[in-house]
Amino acid sequence: MSLKSLIQIIIISIIIIILSSVYYNYFANNKKISLEKDNQKNIETDKIVKTENLTNETIEKKKINNVEEIKNKDGRNIKIEETKIVKNKITATQKKLKPEKPKIDNTVKDIEYLTTDKNGNKYKILATSGRTNSENKNILDLDNVRGNITSSKRSTVYIISDFAEYNAYKLHSRFYQNVVVNYEDKEITCDYFDVDMKTNIAKAYNNVVVKDPKSIMKASKIILNIETKVININPDNDKKKVSVTIN
Repeated sequence: MSLKSLIQIIIISIIIIILSSVYYNYFANNKKISLEKDNQKNIETDKIVKTENLTNETIEKKKINNVEEIKNKDGRNIKIEETKIVKNKITATQKKLKPEKPKIDNTVKDIEYLTTDKNGNKYKILATSGRTNSENKNILDLDNVRGNITSSKRSTVYIISDFAEYNAYKLHSRFYQNVVVNYEDKEITCDYFDVDMKTNIAKAYNNVVVKDPKSIMKASKIILNIETKVININPDNDKKKVSVTIN
């Protein structure tokens, strides 16, 4: 073998070695890089999965905590509401077990009272309805009242009013609101007309007007004697409270 051939063989061998070395290093590095990338991806994927799991667990914990906080915050109110409901149920049950007292309506229809005094004067009071006074059991509150006072010696006195209070114990009557009193040729209108059956004295007061064919008299108060029919037109001696108009 010549020297020239030997040199060529050595050069070709070196070239083959270099190419093999480059080829090996290139593919080995690519494979290593690919493996590293895969590992990195796996690591990141694991991190993401772990993060998502942690996030989900955190959310669930927060939800649980929120529920617990809500329960802790509102638990007292819920208990109170439940207690109220139970109490209401107990009260309703007690009401069902305990019968309610019936409401008594003490209103009486078509009332008539007849009283005679020691002198024989008869006091008659009629009302469409009436009831016992809530503050005084001796007083009867009457509606749509008509009354008359009769005597064997004197003319009858007729009384009309929207309301009246009749005290059977004291033999006293108070007619009020739209009161009209008629006897003989006289008419008295007033807001209040009190009749004392023991003394046979009546008192008209507030916006009093006395009419007869000859005159019209206005006063704050007058006194009427039921037996004699005499009117005291100035019981308080106040002339300013009395005015008389002659027809």
